[in-house]
Amino acid sequence: MKTIIENLARLREEGNLRSIRTDSSCNDSTDLSTNDYLGLNDRADLREEFMNLYPVGSLAMSASASRLLASSQKPFSTFEATLEKYYPGKKALIFNSGYHANTGLVSALGTKGTHIIADKLVHASIIDGIKLSNATFERFRHNDISHLDRILSKSAASSQRNIIIVESVYSMDGDKADIEALVEIKERYPNTILYVDEAHAVGVEGPGGLGVCMASGKVDKVDIIVGTLGKALCSCGAFAITSPEIREYAVNKSRSFIFSTALPPINIMWSDFIFRKALEMDTEREQLYALGRLLGEALASAGGRVSCSHIQPLIIGNPKDAKEFSERLAKENFTVLPIRTPTVPPGTDRLRFSLSASINPKELVRLKNVLSNLTIHE
Repeated sequence: MKTIIENLARLREEGNLRSIRTDSSCNDSTDLSTNDYLGLNDRADLREEFMNLYPVGSLAMSASASRLLASSQKPFSTFEATLEKYYPGKKALIFNSGYHANTGLVSALGTKGTHIIADKLVHASIIDGIKLSNATFERFRHNDISHLDRILSKSAASSQRNIIIVESVYSMDGDKADIEALVEIKERYPNTILYVDEAHAVGVEGPGGLGVCMASGKVDKVDIIVGTLGKALCSCGAFAITSPEIREYAVNKSRSFIFSTALPPINIMWSDFIFRKALEMDTEREQLYALGRLLGEALASAGGRVSCSHIQPLIIGNPKDAKEFSERLAKENFTVLPIRTPTVPPGTDRLRFSLSASINPKELVRLKNVLSNLTIHE
C-alpha cells in the first residue's frame, strides 16, 4: 500500500495524475476531445429509425457466452456478411473492442520465429499484444519508410515471418500512413504481413468512409485491417478484415476472442445498421473536413501546425503546462483534455483537439480568437 501511495504522489507532483471525467453533457462547453467524428451520438432520428425496425423488446440484451458458445449467432454473421460485401475477397471477424482486436490478433500471430516491426507511435493495445506474443520486436521511426526498409533488409532473412504494424490515421497526431509505400515494402520481402489499424479512419476517410486502405486502391494487398465501431460509427466493438485463413486462425488462437463474452446482439444489430447508414454520409465527412481547416487555422495562431485533419495536436511540452492550458480553455467553454506521458512520448505532452461534424463552425472561429490571446506559458 505504501508503494501505491508513493506512486500516486509522484504522479500528482509530475502533473500526470489522471482521473475519470465528470459528466459534461449538461453544460454548454464545446467538446473538442470527442471521437464522435460524424456527430452521430446525438442523432435521435437514427435511434428512432433503428427502434422502429427492431423493437427493443424483441432484441437480446446479452450474448451470455463467448462467441464460440453463444446460441444467438445470426446478428454477428449478418454484420460480418455486411462488412465482407464492402471488402470483397476478405472475411470479417467481430471483436469486443479495438483493444481486444489488437491484443488478440497480434499476440496470436506473433509466434516464435516472427519478427514484428511497428511504427513508433502505434497504439498501446498493439504494444500490449506484442508483449503477450512470442515474437521479436522492433519499432521504426514514425512514418519513416526508409527506416522500415532498412530494418526489414536485415531481419527478413533470419525470420520465418515479418509483420509490419501501423495505424492509418494516428490517434494523437492525426497524420496518415502511406499505404501504397507500405504495400510496396511488404511485397519486396517474402513472408511479410501488413497490419493496419484504421480505428480513427473508419467512417471518416476514403470512399464511403471505408478507410485509408480503401482510398489507397491497395486494400486487397493489406493482410489485416482493424476498424473500431465506438468512434465515428457511434457503437461499440471492433472488426478485423482479413483472409479466410487468418480469420480461422484468429477464431482458434486469439485469446481475447475465445475467452470473452460476446457483445450483446442488440449492439451488433445497431452496428450493422449504423455502418450501412454511414456509407452514405458524405455530407458529414465534408463538414468534418471543413471544420478541420478551421481548426488548423485556429491552432496556427497558437503556434500549432496547419492541418485539415479531424485530429490535431497542440504540443505543450510538459504535463503540468498541458493540464493548466486545458483548464484555461475550459474557462472559455472549450473541453480539450491534456494528453500526457506515457500516452505520448516525454516532452510531447499536448492538447489533443478532435472534431465532430456536429460542431458549429462559429465555435472554431471563437477558438481562434481565444487562442490568439493565450500563451502556453504564463
